[in-house]
Amino acid sequence: MSWSEMQPLLSQGTIDTLYMVLWATVVSVLGGLPLGVLLVLTDKGGLLRNAVVNKVVGAIVNIGRSLPFIILLIALIPFTTLVVGTFIGPTAMIVPLAIGAIPFFARLVETAIREVDHGLVEAVQSMGGSIPTIIRKVLLPQALPSLVSAVTTTVIVLVGYSAMAGAVGGEGLGSKAITYGYQRFDTQFMLVTVVVLIAIVTVVQLVGDLIVRLLARRGRTAS
Repeated sequence: MSWSEMQPLLSQGTIDTLYMVLWATVVSVLGGLPLGVLLVLTDKGGLLRNAVVNKVVGAIVNIGRSLPFIILLIALIPFTTLVVGTFIGPTAMIVPLAIGAIPFFARLVETAIREVDHGLVEAVQSMGGSIPTIIRKVLLPQALPSLVSAVTTTVIVLVGYSAMAGAVGGEGLGSKAITYGYQRFDTQFMLVTVVVLIAIVTVVQLVGDLIVRLLARRGRTAS
């Protein structure tokens, strides 16, 4: 396949991949952030200590993380169809991508929040700060560099997930690699697709690392 034939296929595949990953990331952050915070708050010594809630939420997150994405993708076909009206196409793939990434991101959030100095929490609490205030003014701002790093890692994982989604009609670069590379035995097209995916991951990692360094520098300056 010549470059003039590859270019439109790769362009459309890249657009579809970025579309799926972007919206899946947004949903994953919106769903995973409160779950991660809740895991910390309801744990032993947390501000909302509740063993039952902690174990239930932890179990849900663990089950979600343990399922291979390709199996989750197929299992969610009825739910995806119910939500979107179809299980084929980039918009439909946002549903399983987000559901697969939410528990992953939640654990990263939990780890980031646990790194916050507990002394700061106690200081705000002693001044009468409510739990929402502590979350908003202490936990999230102090954990922000780690949270950005967690988002970066989640985006990279979603890029990999989106490639797998191509196996069941998810479009994107994964679908193009399977249809025009694997099924037609076009090694060159497969190689170019892999290079594009690596480039996307590299750019995401570089941008994420840059933001983390800027936030860490600003935090040191402020302190």
